[in-house]
Amino acid sequence: MSKRIHFIAIGGAAMHNLALALHQKGFNVSGSDDEINEPSKTRLANAGILPPQIGWFPEKITKELDGVILGMHARADNPELLKAQEIGMPVYSYPEYLYEHSKDKTRVVIGGSHGKTTITAMILHVLKTLGRDFDYMVGAKLEGFDTMVRLSNAPLIILEGDEYLSSPVDRRPKFHLYHAEIALISGIAWDHINVFPTYDMYVEQFRIFANQIPATGKLIYCQNDAEVKLVAESDSVKAKRIPYSIPENEIVNGITYLHTKEGKVALAVFGEHNLQNLEGARNVCEQIGVDASTFYKAISTFTGAARRLELLGRNESVAVYKDFAHSPSKLKATTIAVRSQFPDRKLIACMELHTFSSLNEDFLAQYAGSMDDADEKIVYFNPHTIAHKKLKEITPEMVKKAFSNEDIKVYTDSAILQKDLLAHTKGKRVFLMMSSGTFDGMSLENLTSTLIESNQGVHL
Repeated sequence: MSKRIHFIAIGGAAMHNLALALHQKGFNVSGSDDEINEPSKTRLANAGILPPQIGWFPEKITKELDGVILGMHARADNPELLKAQEIGMPVYSYPEYLYEHSKDKTRVVIGGSHGKTTITAMILHVLKTLGRDFDYMVGAKLEGFDTMVRLSNAPLIILEGDEYLSSPVDRRPKFHLYHAEIALISGIAWDHINVFPTYDMYVEQFRIFANQIPATGKLIYCQNDAEVKLVAESDSVKAKRIPYSIPENEIVNGITYLHTKEGKVALAVFGEHNLQNLEGARNVCEQIGVDASTFYKAISTFTGAARRLELLGRNESVAVYKDFAHSPSKLKATTIAVRSQFPDRKLIACMELHTFSSLNEDFLAQYAGSMDDADEKIVYFNPHTIAHKKLKEITPEMVKKAFSNEDIKVYTDSAILQKDLLAHTKGKRVFLMMSSGTFDGMSLENLTSTLIESNQGVHL
């Protein structure tokens, strides 16, 4: 393996974690970027590998390097990339490099439009609880894990399989490059309209992923998702197929219990989507030597991945959750999960249109009915974000029409949104804040503290 590695766009969430992992492994790591924000900046600085200057410096690319890793944030005409290509330097995309490291390991790849981070996190939690030796890459910061990537001499690697592009010069989806031996597909719902402009083009990426698995491999798939079922059960799939669905469960006093052969198992997570994810994780764990009884004991202490139905705070009157949900299917599943868990509370669901797809006029109609299970429905977007992404302007009226609900409140100023959220002071309430962004810098932690302080009560 290469020992001197340079990162082009080292500041990205995934890239800086891989840089830290290689640094911990003893590699000589350098990097560049034209923008490095927190927490990447501090984490790179603490490791001693923060670039001394912001910008691109072709002179850093010399034949003394063993390779370059190219991040999605860079462009195809990046001066450091052009220099690397000029001198014949090996250039890897992020997934290519992970595959080079893991091609002699058992590779487990978790794919799907939604749920893949949570399923990966569940598997990692179980393996860590059991003391297993494994490598991994996951798309969120997890409790008990220092980085989002680990590279070692372990015989097993668990990879979250993203369907987005591998690099600015490699248009293949990331999960195609991992060559899964054990794979899971959790769900298929159109996303990344900027890359896959039609639904069929998007689904085709999952067909390719499934068809890549060798005949000796396993494909674990959610049979509740009609599109996944079509992909997994196609004659072109060579691997052994293992379907899963929602396990038997019940909710008692706000706690979800699984019904198992060993009896009831209390969980720290909830919602049909999470239960479905859990069953997928159980099937993966079974394929790598973890029996059901051991799995249930370990998963009972799993509290979730960061920003995946993450509880920010609650008392007897108020509960506040944040979730990464931004696509229509995620929005609907998360809203239903919270509605089911708190049937007697007023549910205030607030989402931010932030991604390229969600702010695209042609995609907006996909959100029809996605928040209907909430008592109060709020959508926020920043017109400046739309202008920055060079998209056609959208209006509050267009958003209401797209969501097919005239009761939706639409905000374009996060300060006014926060003020109105804090005005909710009557009755028992659950706030569900959903975004892949930050509501333009709104501190959800401060929002939660203020809501709880103004509604003091006995903590549940």
